[in-house]
Amino acid sequence: MNTSAILGHLDDKFDQSVQHLIEWLRIPSVSTDPTFKPECQRAAQWLADDLNSIGFKAELRDTPGHPVVFAHHPGPVGYQGPHLLFYGHYDVQPPDPLELWESPPFEPTVVDGPHGKRVVARGAVDDKGQVMTFVEACRAWHTKGGGVPCRITCVIEGEEECGSVNMHGFLEDHREDIVGTRAGGSPCDFAVVSDTGMWDINTPAITYSLRGLVYLEVFLHGPSRDLHSGLYGGCVPNPINELARIISLLHDVNRRVTVPGFYDDVLPLTKAERDAWAALEFDEKEFLGEAGLSQGYGEKGYTLLERQWGRPTCDVNGIKGGYTGQGAKTVIASSASAKISFRLVPNQDPKRIVESFRKWINGQLAPGCRVEVVDHGTGRPCLTPMDHPAMSAARAALDEAMGREPVLMRSGGSIPIVEGFKSILGLETLLIGFGLNDDRVHSPNEKFELACFRNGQRSHAALLGRMAELRL
Repeated sequence: MNTSAILGHLDDKFDQSVQHLIEWLRIPSVSTDPTFKPECQRAAQWLADDLNSIGFKAELRDTPGHPVVFAHHPGPVGYQGPHLLFYGHYDVQPPDPLELWESPPFEPTVVDGPHGKRVVARGAVDDKGQVMTFVEACRAWHTKGGGVPCRITCVIEGEEECGSVNMHGFLEDHREDIVGTRAGGSPCDFAVVSDTGMWDINTPAITYSLRGLVYLEVFLHGPSRDLHSGLYGGCVPNPINELARIISLLHDVNRRVTVPGFYDDVLPLTKAERDAWAALEFDEKEFLGEAGLSQGYGEKGYTLLERQWGRPTCDVNGIKGGYTGQGAKTVIASSASAKISFRLVPNQDPKRIVESFRKWINGQLAPGCRVEVVDHGTGRPCLTPMDHPAMSAARAALDEAMGREPVLMRSGGSIPIVEGFKSILGLETLLIGFGLNDDRVHSPNEKFELACFRNGQRSHAALLGRMAELRL
């Protein structure tokens, strides 16, 4: 089947695909809140039923948390091409604060924007909309092309937004089904993920590296109870003061992280990468302006794009302590806490960073204080080889679908399970996403441009056509 006929079919049925996405977005599959557990189950079943309707054998597989949608399509009879593992997630972030939404987060609304129509809802781009670009591409091949042209296994999880805490165990427990003969006679060859972004609304992108993540919570304890600041102020350690002091020591004057050994294993940016990124003519002013800022800030000696894509960071994500209610209450709190995250780049080991941080913070304590460090999860950085055979096929597919060569880029974000595909399954990953920087991911009024939704469908359809012809 000529891929152009599939692309035309997608265009003809586009309005129907938007309504299909809206139906799924209405299900409030918030994974972090136990109240929404039945809705997560419902969202998973909705997707499994949809995949079954287009020739997949799909089912829900239990985890200690939310279920995984596990689906397989054998491809056409006599298929000799690669076996794809497609990954995504059906869970979404909590919608809070609700008062900042211009329309209810789980009542999807199509509105006008600078680039045409967009759908506004929680999960619109992260990641239901992006998952559906792949599903709609498969639907078009199933309906118009006589069947899905590739052998595909889908693993769509329900806990990405709370750290994929059960996903590594799922891959280990189901490894034989994913990369063994029970998945259809041949092992998976590589993974495809659509949970990243485009360069801009007209230019596709392939992300070849993701930063890793360490997420810690620090509890600093002082007195055994809250104390009167008039009686004890200046006489005892104040955990809030001390925590603030320690946080201020995390960076030096050049905005480099001061935890010993933090940069020891960092893979330096190559001259070729820095030159290629400079040639992209990244609009720093526009990027910052969208966030209400006019000037960048970060590690000295690197551009904003280099800091975002290729340098490790440390950020305080939340801080709590003492009295924060109405009016005054003059107390010295018995404890204070902060949530601290590190974004890591290729070659950095999350476990080593955690150990170094624990040792460092214990060395900063004032007499009379003690500290607890709780590890809320880690993920290793990943780097996909540029010479992987699937890379050239993906580049050609994106060019075919959108009429423009894709940008090869890194991402400052993290998708913890991608490293698991490598370490557990031995698979490299193609990260082909269709989000934009202004999609308000994790924020109120999250949206997905319908132009991006359309281009995602077309790109995945072209990718499936190219992959069916690829011989590894």
